[in-house]
Amino acid sequence: MFTGIVTDIGQIIELEQRGDLRARIKCSYDTDGIDIGASIACDGCCLTVVTLGEDWFDVEISAESVSKTNLEDWREGSRVNLERALKVGDELGGHIVSGHVDGVAVISAMIDEGDSTRVTLEAPDALARFIAPKGSVALNGTSLTVNEVDRTRFGINFIPHTKSVTNWGDAKVGDRINLEIDTLARYVARLQDWA
Repeated sequence: MFTGIVTDIGQIIELEQRGDLRARIKCSYDTDGIDIGASIACDGCCLTVVTLGEDWFDVEISAESVSKTNLEDWREGSRVNLERALKVGDELGGHIVSGHVDGVAVISAMIDEGDSTRVTLEAPDALARFIAPKGSVALNGTSLTVNEVDRTRFGINFIPHTKSVTNWGDAKVGDRINLEIDTLARYVARLQDWA
């Protein structure tokens, strides 16, 4: 489990297609404190550490994960939002995030408003009903509040701090973004389906 509060910006330093896609991610974490098998959210995807170096870790990404996310867009040099898994007693500053990406949204507009940036995204039809104004979403692993919703389009806002401590400062129109809907919304919808 994660909170959607990004704690590092990693960089893809190597990609290799083996049986699965293998990525080496440079980070500023103390890798002596990371175990093989640990879960790290990488742009919102819960991935398992399989190898460690002094300032990097490797993850293996299944074809299923690649097909449901934007990870096929990763290139050497790409900057990646990172978050280590929650520990008992950690502060829950965002919202409960599983790291199980539901689909990919696309940035359709970006407008600067003062120092902040308002971003409009287009969600897949099947996921749009789970997104509500003032609800939470995880986008590339970042916990965000939804400003407004218009059918499949929804808006969010980035303050300067968020843009500086995540890879959102690199975002542009047309980018494909990993979307995880709020777990609570998923269960409420499921209960309504049975009603």
